[in-house]
Amino acid sequence: MSRRRGWWRVTGPLVAALLGAGCAATVPGTPVAGDGVSRGEVDPFFVHGTDGGPTDRLAASTVTDVLQFWRQRFEPTFGKPWRDLRGGFYSVDTNSRTARPAPCTSKAAEVEGNAFYCPGEDAIAWDRAALLPVLREEFGDAAVVVVLAHELGHAVHHRAGIGVAEQREQPQRYPTILTEAMADCYAGAFVRWVSDGQAPHLRITGEQLDSALGALITFRDPVGTSRADSGAHGNAFDRVSAFQDGFRQGPKLCAGMTVHNRTFTQTSFASFEDRATGGNLDFGRIVESVGDDLDGYFASLLSERGKAWEKPTIRATRGVPGCEGGRQGPVAFCPNTRSIELDTSDILPELHKQIGDYATGTLLASRYGMASLVALGRRADGDDAGRTALCLAGAYTGAIAARREGFGLSPGDLDEAVQVLLADDYASRDLWGRGIDSGFDRVDVFRDGALNGPKACGLN
Repeated sequence: MSRRRGWWRVTGPLVAALLGAGCAATVPGTPVAGDGVSRGEVDPFFVHGTDGGPTDRLAASTVTDVLQFWRQRFEPTFGKPWRDLRGGFYSVDTNSRTARPAPCTSKAAEVEGNAFYCPGEDAIAWDRAALLPVLREEFGDAAVVVVLAHELGHAVHHRAGIGVAEQREQPQRYPTILTEAMADCYAGAFVRWVSDGQAPHLRITGEQLDSALGALITFRDPVGTSRADSGAHGNAFDRVSAFQDGFRQGPKLCAGMTVHNRTFTQTSFASFEDRATGGNLDFGRIVESVGDDLDGYFASLLSERGKAWEKPTIRATRGVPGCEGGRQGPVAFCPNTRSIELDTSDILPELHKQIGDYATGTLLASRYGMASLVALGRRADGDDAGRTALCLAGAYTGAIAARREGFGLSPGDLDEAVQVLLADDYASRDLWGRGIDSGFDRVDVFRDGALNGPKACGLN
């Protein structure tokens, strides 16, 4: 049987949870489920097995526009003309016992909860009963666009010369995690084209894009999966990074990805203790551990710039801190008292419970970043202040991610940072409580700091 390149796999229990009262695995915040992305529906007559319904109409509009994108961009990127898929597209009703199997499968049930590219038949298939409706309900129509653009991304690198044979014969050169990152990157390049208003049938707003990124996070690899795993797709940080790189820099960057120029942060558990706890410390312990480590990091950062660092006092509050200036969220830096106040009764413990310990760590790091701006004599209010504080939180995170001993990140911590950044603007708020509206932009600023250090934050 031909090998399939599947992007996500939605299991039965998860489908039920997503379509039921709610799902604890989802990103906190307000999804935009139901917001349409269509600016002109396409008849899905060319889709094998279609029922002609709204889900397949959305899918048909998406693949039509993705094909148009690659007809324009493939030759400038790879130096040869684009070829449309010879095997076409397949919609499978996995609830039907009489549904015909898609390419690379022997029965329709094998497609349940999945969308994939079949290289042997050069075809793409999706489950219209238990995948696309779930994505639309939970994350909005833009999530379907991202899924199918990713699958066509596999068709792209297959045409560019990275096929099943190359991956099998040169697994060190073309590991699965690299080709999945390339497909995420190609999807990001396409979505940028859509958001710029160039797509004939689709449109995507910033709010819809934030919600679609929630799907990347929810369907990331299980925490602790090794990047060398034959089925590794990447953690949330790596997947969102690849998508954002494609969005910001276009398909040529995606095409140039290699194991030598691409940083993958996904790691497996280093100890039985870490695996047993899922890499999470309890709330009190993470505050103490991260607080002490942040002091050392920012003391060194300021010393390198000829400034003294005064250790802030960490104080617990009942409810949202009310420092001078405005409401910074559940963690706030108060310049007058040189203190960092934490809501230990409501929002912060809930974020810690829902997302994980590094949700707390990320917010703490951003307020230490704000404290460092004051110590450097820089403004702590305005857009630049909030962005710099968030970037410095990323720089700190990147520094501890690179450590080989002592206090450091556990598998899943970077994903927790991405989740809390998409959920709310807390980590990007300035002294007056004004933050970055777009979750996409918040993750981008944090990621820049994590990958490029303090110089990316304007602290040369």
